[in-house]
Amino acid sequence: MGPFEELLANDHQQTLEFFIVGLRDVCEPLVDRQELLYNASVLAHYAQVSTQADIEWPTPANLSEVFDHFVSDTSLRRDSLMMEVAGTQCLILAGFFEDQMRRRHNIRWYAELGAGFFRQAALHEQSSRKARILDAIARRFEPWRQRHARLSRAWRDQPYLLRQI
Repeated sequence: MGPFEELLANDHQQTLEFFIVGLRDVCEPLVDRQELLYNASVLAHYAQVSTQADIEWPTPANLSEVFDHFVSDTSLRRDSLMMEVAGTQCLILAGFFEDQMRRRHNIRWYAELGAGFFRQAALHEQSSRKARILDAIARRFEPWRQRHARLSRAWRDQPYLLRQI
C-alpha cells in the first residue's frame, strides 16, 4: 500500500485515536478521562457511519430527523440504548455541526433535549458503570457540546489537515 492509500485507510482504532487527540486539544487539562473517551468514541462512530447506513442507526442529516425519531415517538423513552443514541445524535449535530445546524435549529433547545435523552438513558441503563458515564454526560452536556463545536471550528480553520508528502 502506498503513502496515499495509507492516509485514506483508517481502522476504528485510528479513527478513535484521531478524535481523542483532537478533543484533548480543545479540552481543559482536568477534564474527566472517561468522559473524554466516551465523547471521542461518539465522534469516531459518527465519522464512520453513513447517513444512509442499513446496519446500526445512520448518522442523521439534521436535527429535524432527531426530533422525528425520538421526540415524536414517545415509546422509546424507557429504552436506554435508544435514548443514548438520541443523546449522541443531539451532541454530534448541536455540537460538532453547530454552525451548520444553527441556521435552521434552536441549538440551546436541542442541547437541553440531548441532556434529557442522556438522563433517560442513565435512568434505564442496567449496567451501573454505564449509567454513571451517561449521567455524567447528561450533567455536563453543554460543556461537551461546546468542546465538540470548538474542535470542529479548529479543524475547519486549519489550512491543511494532511501533511504534504
